[in-house]
Amino acid sequence: MGLRKNLPVLRGTSSFHFDFLVFGTNSLCAFALNLAVFLLVDRTSALTMNVAGVVKDWLLIAFSWSVIRDTVTTINLVGYGIAFLGVGYYNHIKLQALKAKETQKKTAPDDEEARNLIEEKEGKSESQV
Repeated sequence: MGLRKNLPVLRGTSSFHFDFLVFGTNSLCAFALNLAVFLLVDRTSALTMNVAGVVKDWLLIAFSWSVIRDTVTTINLVGYGIAFLGVGYYNHIKLQALKAKETQKKTAPDDEEARNLIEEKEGKSESQV
C-alpha cells in the first residue's frame, strides 16, 4: 500500500531515469566477462584465474599510484613483492611442466618405434626356431 501511494511522488522527485542502452551494454559486458572467465578456467585451471586476478590487482594499484596519486606504504610494497615472487614461481613451475610434457611427447614415438622393432625381431626369432 505504501509503494502505491509513494511511487508517483518518488517518480516526480527522483532524478533517476532507466536507460535501456546503459543497462543493455552493462549486461553484455557482464556476460562477456563471465564467458571469458569460464573459457579461461576451462582451458587452464582455477589457479591460473587467481594468478590473473593478482596481475589485475597490480595493474589497478599501479594505476591508482601513478594517475590518482594514491599512497603506497612499505608494507604494501612487501606484499606486492611476495605476490610477484609467487606468480613468478607459479609461471616457472608451469613452464617446467610444459617442457617435461613436450620432452615426453618427443620421446614417446621413438619408444613406440623401438617397441615395434623389438616385437618384429622377437616374432622373426620365434618363427626361425
